[in-house]
Amino acid sequence: MPETIPLEQAIGTWLAALLTLAIFSFLYRDNPVYKLAEHVFVGVSAGYGVVITWREAVIPDLIQPLINPGAVDLVGPNYVVLIPGALGMLMFSRFFPRCDWLSRWPIAFVMGYGSGLAIPAAIQMQLLPQLHATLQPVWPAGEVTWWIALSNLLLFVGVLCTLAYFYFSREHKGALGVASRIGIFFLMVAFGAGFGNTVMARVSLLIGRVQFLYHDWWVGLVQPWFGGG
Repeated sequence: MPETIPLEQAIGTWLAALLTLAIFSFLYRDNPVYKLAEHVFVGVSAGYGVVITWREAVIPDLIQPLINPGAVDLVGPNYVVLIPGALGMLMFSRFFPRCDWLSRWPIAFVMGYGSGLAIPAAIQMQLLPQLHATLQPVWPAGEVTWWIALSNLLLFVGVLCTLAYFYFSREHKGALGVASRIGIFFLMVAFGAGFGNTVMARVSLLIGRVQFLYHDWWVGLVQPWFGGG
């Protein structure tokens, strides 16, 4: 083993490399090695999430405001945190069939609170910018290229035709039918772009793992055993 690499780092690299190869074994077929690596990944992720939630949420937001308020810049104990603490404890009622209905209260609160935060954010970040871009003039004032004008026109036509496709109060015949069929084309372009972006993200992850296997594991640990440079 190379002396320049610490033992802990070498063990971590070997584990990561073997687990990566175990995941890649699914490319051949489903096998017990892949399932083992999958279960390890899910278990470690769940355990990591529990630890992060405990250290970053439960301790500073629930325990310290009650037991050690000075650590969170409070003069005295904040008993208001007992309310979300009780709602959080009710989540564990799912493990007891006789009282699992109690978990509906915190779930309803989380869903309502999350929707209240997500809906305004979605309107501000998606709906309003889309409306603003749709209302742009096809040929803006001042110096403008034909490509900008064409882009504005395509955006305007695409939004109208897409909305026409989702208009179900009338049968899609005549002009409405033509517009809805054009809207399908714009929808397919949008779905294709989204799918392509997802594929590129996965390819980027694949490249990262292959680079790790080659540089960190093969060149850094395996090759020196055979006298390679």
